[in-house]
Amino acid sequence: MPSSQSSVKVLAIAERYRTLLEINNAIITNLTQQTLLHAISEALHRIISFDRCAITLYQPTNDTFRFLAVEGDRPSDYFATGLEVERSETCISWVFDHQQPLLRRNLEEERQYANEHRLVSEGMRSLCVLPLVFQGKCIGTLSFVSQERDRYSNEDAAFLQEVANQVALAVSNMTSYEEIAALHTRVELSAARYRTLLEVNNAIVSHLTQEDLLHSISAILRRFLPLDGASITLYNQKNDTFHYFSMENTNLSDHLRHGAQFNRENSVSAWVFDHQRPIVRRDLIKEQQYSNDHRLIEIGIASDCVVPMIVAGKSIGTLNVGSKKKDQYSEAETSLLQEVANQVALAVANMISYEEIAALSARVEHTAERYRKVLEVNNAIVTHLNRGDLMHSIAEILRRFLPFDGAVITFYVPESDVFRSFALETMISTDYLRAGMEIPRKESMVTEVFENQRGRIRRDLEKEQRFANDCRLLEIGIVSDCIVPLIVGGKSIGTIGIGSQQKSQYSEADMELLQEVANQVALAVANMVSYEEIERLKARLEKENVYLQEEIRTDHNFEEITGNSPALLAVLRKVEQVAPTDSTVLIQGETGTGKELIARAIHDRSDRKSRPLVKVNCSAISAGLVESELFGHVKGAFTGALERHIGRFELADGGTIFLDEIGELPLATQVKLLRVLQEREFEAVGSNKPVRVDVRVIAATNRNLQESIQAGTFRSDLFYRLNVFPIEVPPLRERRSDIPQLAMFFLARFAKKFGKNIRSIPRATIDRLTSYSWPGNVRELQNVIERAAILSHSSVLELEPDLIPELMPAGSYSIRDTPTETAEPPSAVAPAPTTLEDMERAHIIAVLNQTSGVVEGPRGAAKILGLHPNTLRHRIRKLGLKRTAYHGS
Repeated sequence: MPSSQSSVKVLAIAERYRTLLEINNAIITNLTQQTLLHAISEALHRIISFDRCAITLYQPTNDTFRFLAVEGDRPSDYFATGLEVERSETCISWVFDHQQPLLRRNLEEERQYANEHRLVSEGMRSLCVLPLVFQGKCIGTLSFVSQERDRYSNEDAAFLQEVANQVALAVSNMTSYEEIAALHTRVELSAARYRTLLEVNNAIVSHLTQEDLLHSISAILRRFLPLDGASITLYNQKNDTFHYFSMENTNLSDHLRHGAQFNRENSVSAWVFDHQRPIVRRDLIKEQQYSNDHRLIEIGIASDCVVPMIVAGKSIGTLNVGSKKKDQYSEAETSLLQEVANQVALAVANMISYEEIAALSARVEHTAERYRKVLEVNNAIVTHLNRGDLMHSIAEILRRFLPFDGAVITFYVPESDVFRSFALETMISTDYLRAGMEIPRKESMVTEVFENQRGRIRRDLEKEQRFANDCRLLEIGIVSDCIVPLIVGGKSIGTIGIGSQQKSQYSEADMELLQEVANQVALAVANMVSYEEIERLKARLEKENVYLQEEIRTDHNFEEITGNSPALLAVLRKVEQVAPTDSTVLIQGETGTGKELIARAIHDRSDRKSRPLVKVNCSAISAGLVESELFGHVKGAFTGALERHIGRFELADGGTIFLDEIGELPLATQVKLLRVLQEREFEAVGSNKPVRVDVRVIAATNRNLQESIQAGTFRSDLFYRLNVFPIEVPPLRERRSDIPQLAMFFLARFAKKFGKNIRSIPRATIDRLTSYSWPGNVRELQNVIERAAILSHSSVLELEPDLIPELMPAGSYSIRDTPTETAEPPSAVAPAPTTLEDMERAHIIAVLNQTSGVVEGPRGAAKILGLHPNTLRHRIRKLGLKRTAYHGS
């Protein structure tokens, strides 16, 4: 019988995996949301019962969830494709936020949200909702509902989560496909617009008479604009009238005939001419104002668009189109018509004589050629987001017009005051020209071009060489070059340069064309760099957010530094001294003495407290991964490096990094750490690009680093770099007077944590705690108090001798062995049992004695206790302390 059950289970698992395979095939073959969900539904019905399933996607713009597709045997009037649901109305929001499945085995009893009430009203009794997670980010949910109670098990949810993971990938790819299609449509529209303008340009170039020109432009416009009539009007300054010319070379009526003349008050053209602004009338019957409008209505024109023809800022007439259909012309069509009018205006204005037309043709041809080149470059920019592909595409276009043997785009890096090669294209085999190479400002001509924002041609580099980089160019055979600036918003961001192995290769016209290309490339390069920086910062913020969330879940509190012994106060004074500086700190001390709390205290009292304190336990990272963890790695740096990883140093940029157990670092990593301390820069694993960081380093160790140096396991130069400001944290046996306060502090914490009413510690227990040597220091004391709190049954902490035998005074250390501080005599301990109020009174008195009664100021008791002066005065009055209780000044 067990064998039969096992076989059934194996068959069920096999069926599920077969279903997963079918779903995967459905994802590959279905490109629409509804067909995708239908195919998934068909495959799942064989192994999991449901009456309806749905895919929802999160809409960040309005913080709602939209039903992308709904499938099932029980259709709903409410739950339909396109429905948007508020967060508060649906359990989907919980699944989305927590990225965990949600099971409702009995909706009638477990329902909480409005959508669940609606499902119950539709007869549904159980529910399973799975998150759609893509690259760690939730994008929506996949939901299944059934009319049966307790329909879905945890095993079903686990299987459906695998299905949801595949659906998430498919939906994300589908969304990307739609975005690419939309972008392609925009590019096609832009290309069509430029083709229209280019054809108009060609018409202007190829037609020498006004009639032929207008007729040709009308034919071009008809392919892109719906029109039933087109004309131009030209202003006659001599008699302040307008001349009408039909672009069809036909007479629409006796009044609107080719060559007709009319006064200003007869036509809307006068208003457009005067204001140099287009006008669109969507319903001419309602908007008619002029006598010509009546005549247009008579011949059936219901809407029109009139744009000014402007030359050198001066109106010369208008370009008019009309349609027999109302509301025919959009803003986009008006904009296109205005660009056509700009070109027609130039042509018309220059048709006064054949000589001017010939000159115009030459200029237009040259302009058209230049714009074609620039347009090709622009298309390359639009279609390439990768540096290398962008440069290769631009180089291929330039090579048809400008001969070169090498082309390079440089980008200025202000942090290191160098020019970095952004991308390059060369046929020359050399190790010098490479992407990412850096050129100091003083070593290259690009500096002059960058600063003066003017291009530069050097026809014979052997004679004109002035910079160190010129010698390197000559070594690889470059003897002439042309360099122009990349300018965005009036500010130089870099340069683009081409070089040749032939002398006198480039002319002023070549430089002018290269500058036109540079103007297009500059914005693309700036956007690309910004995009890369945004992606880098985004990745860093995501990592930082994860790190900070982990930190929040960890108890870190400066107030946990409890005690007023001279040894501890000496450490805290050092903390106060070094915190405002950016000096490197080396914290030494035995295990469990609170080195991390000291590091956090330094950070929290520094100017970097608004930035994170990133903690690294050097002993907890394997030797093979320590460099990747500290400095990060690039994609493909080693097997398994599937994406770029941001290291802890980059994560701590602007803040503080705490290197705990620094003595455990491998020697190879110590070399890179030394460079970070010296140069404030490092290179990620697998990269040769330096990353600059502004990080304060705090290191800690429980080792004797001097002995490690002698043993050859720690570099002496790194030790001297770290040992700028050493802080020695005393062991607990050297600050025995703090043990009662620490014990009460831990007791209060654990009593609250365990919900116990333990308010005091017997004097005998205090004596035992004080007499013990504490080899594990504060951490050991904390553990002892926690165990005692768990086992205590009364309001007094119980610590039986046989419960914790290690508290016997025997050990490697004793009170007599410790010369720095002896245990306080029994009279110094508050009368048993010691209460929290007694401990607070004793602590405040001790601090007031230390400050000679001073409450306020940088050395006052309030500053030491971390309290507001008024708060401290209130506590002094509440505890009934008089000046005779402490040494007031």
